[in-house]
Amino acid sequence: MAKAADVYFAVDPWKIIEKGFNPAYSRVSESVFSLANENMGVRGYFDEGGCQDSLRGFYVNGVYDVEHIGRSYKGIIDKSHFMIPTAEWLGTCITVDGEKLELQQSNFSDFSRTLDMRAGTLERSFIWHTASGKDLKITFLRFLNMVNRERAYQRITLKACNFAGKVGFSSAVSFDIAHEGRGKCFWQDVKCEASKNSVMLKGRTLQSEQEVFAGAIVDVSATVDVKIAGKTAVVSCTLNLVQGQEIRADKRAVILFDGTEGELLWQNGLKAMDALGNETIEDALRIQREYWDAYWRTSDIQIDAAEEADEDAVTAEQQGIRFCSFQLAQTYSGGSMRHNIGAKGLTGEAYNGHAFWDTEACCLPFYLFTNPAAAKDLLLFRYNTLQNAIERAKMLDCKGACYPIATLNGDEACPLWQHASLQLQPSTAVAYGIWHYVHLTKDQEFLRQYGAEILLQIARFMASRVELGGKNGKYGYFGVMGPDEFHMMVNNNAYTNYMGMRTLAYAAEVLEQMRCEFSDQYAKLVQKTALDEDEIKDWMHIARNMYIPQDPEGLIEQHDGYFDLPHTDINAIPVNEFPLYEHWAYDRIYRSDMIKQPDVLMFLYLYNSSFTHQEKLINYDFYQPRTIHESSLSPAIHSILAAELDKMDEAIRFFGYATRLDLDNYNRNTREGLHITSIALAWVNIVYGFAGLRSDGEMLRFAPRLPDRWKRLQFSVIYQGRVILISMEPGKTSFRIESGEAVEVMIYNQLYTLDKNETMIDRQ
Repeated sequence: MAKAADVYFAVDPWKIIEKGFNPAYSRVSESVFSLANENMGVRGYFDEGGCQDSLRGFYVNGVYDVEHIGRSYKGIIDKSHFMIPTAEWLGTCITVDGEKLELQQSNFSDFSRTLDMRAGTLERSFIWHTASGKDLKITFLRFLNMVNRERAYQRITLKACNFAGKVGFSSAVSFDIAHEGRGKCFWQDVKCEASKNSVMLKGRTLQSEQEVFAGAIVDVSATVDVKIAGKTAVVSCTLNLVQGQEIRADKRAVILFDGTEGELLWQNGLKAMDALGNETIEDALRIQREYWDAYWRTSDIQIDAAEEADEDAVTAEQQGIRFCSFQLAQTYSGGSMRHNIGAKGLTGEAYNGHAFWDTEACCLPFYLFTNPAAAKDLLLFRYNTLQNAIERAKMLDCKGACYPIATLNGDEACPLWQHASLQLQPSTAVAYGIWHYVHLTKDQEFLRQYGAEILLQIARFMASRVELGGKNGKYGYFGVMGPDEFHMMVNNNAYTNYMGMRTLAYAAEVLEQMRCEFSDQYAKLVQKTALDEDEIKDWMHIARNMYIPQDPEGLIEQHDGYFDLPHTDINAIPVNEFPLYEHWAYDRIYRSDMIKQPDVLMFLYLYNSSFTHQEKLINYDFYQPRTIHESSLSPAIHSILAAELDKMDEAIRFFGYATRLDLDNYNRNTREGLHITSIALAWVNIVYGFAGLRSDGEMLRFAPRLPDRWKRLQFSVIYQGRVILISMEPGKTSFRIESGEAVEVMIYNQLYTLDKNETMIDRQ
């Protein structure tokens, strides 16, 4: 692997710490120090602003605007949508003797910034040395409420170190905030009101006409003045500081996006402000800590270093996996089925806030084994946007439902035809997600009420998109792009063919079961969808006759002609040429056997039980040296398969890359936002990789393999109402049911019954 870590943050098991400020790393730090609570998210930008490179991004989940684009051919979208920054509520101005605080131009010392993952808080502090010789220590604290998710908080603490005197202070809430990539503000018709130390605003987007309420209460020990100018409301005052004593300015904010508009939203916002007024920041901090304490009790992954190991390296791995778990909990926890998981979450404007096929293929396992209700809500998002997928299939001259490659609201938002029109994996991933959820939870009611209809429409699409090949006489998908986006317009992509085959077979199986066992619900579904039972027969025929390009030894050709492509030595690519999309001509990337991310290996991971050890080994050995990992999803899949194949050195190397992808800026693009779906796979990397969990068989299977550098790995999973604690040590692993009934599982291919007594298994 040609990429290398860019180590910047201090190593700590529970905190992300920046000592000293490096302006060149400003945007990377902003991404890493992002906070969210599923409802809203804020990058770690400076409250007081400044001229350093920065993206002042505060985002509300589901808030977007629309742009119209010229459509030249059928099937290419004529409008797109994208996440936009919402009300700026952290804006702060501090002045001393007429000098304005701006770190890039000010003299300061003792700078530190800390993300505390046990408290869910971000704190930044430094001493400002003013031009007039005054030293002022300033501490900024912020957090987003994980329980009352429309609430956000800021606390600014000032301490005069060597003087007594006046400090100018102002705090703003503003809808006058521009989307950086498009260079304009997308908010209009902003209503502003003020009362004492409170400000209330309501804005409406330009095209989507969504409305958001933003209000704040500013508590300071001084008389305040409130001014409203255009889209901005400012609370200002003069603070009288006593040498050696601290003074605080507390700000409690409400950001409300509840689906209402106009006067009703305004009244709902005022009620939310009233409720906020009854809560102090100390109350909110206590609730915040209780939330995270409860989360870590059930969701923590603990790693201890072996005596002979590099303790700092293992602590970095511990820090990395906790950072991943922390960001996942912030990004999504099942609070709404109106939202999905954006590839960057709420941490930046790259990818426009869109969700991809990563949700079902990569993120869902984390929720299935930590928060099954959230997993269900993710799938219900797909049900609620089924009609959008049906309309998209029509645009592509197909039947059924084609789920978008990129979306916030269910509509296709990707203007690049080679992705939006050629990639079928969103649809097969949704089908896989339904299968995986039902397989693990046994939620047959969900399957009959929602899943079956989705599966029916996806199967229709896959059947209408498939073609009968002339050379081999079997079915396949032509003119497609698989997960490996470095090869486009290919025929018989193995991933697409295999996942299409499994999708068609599963849809037919579900509908046949409904017909036999739940005839009334089946009849209603047939009537609603105008299903012809010959369709189901066609799906089974296609599935049985799908072409999978595999040789007698088990090696699977990624797509027709792949083996004939020129070879690229990926280890010879200089580090400064990453990311490749920014340094190589677009068409140059497509002219070799270099792979962006696992394609064949991806479906060997998803349907692991369906392949032999030899098939996994021969394909891993062939494709691993050709994969450049330009996708953040790539390293974890390789690590999982490497662990299964007892290639532990490779497994731990890829794990370090996966779990610290953003912390160490491996892909040199953390500045754009965090790789949330890759972060989800880092958790999967632990559970599926080193614990050897497999969830695609008749029962859960484990095959623990502890890396030599670790003395202990401990975590828990939720399975059908049970909490199973797994503790791995050198040469042995213990399993215990923490809550719930006993359950049978396979460990090293032997059957065991787990209960509340410890079951100790020797390494095999």
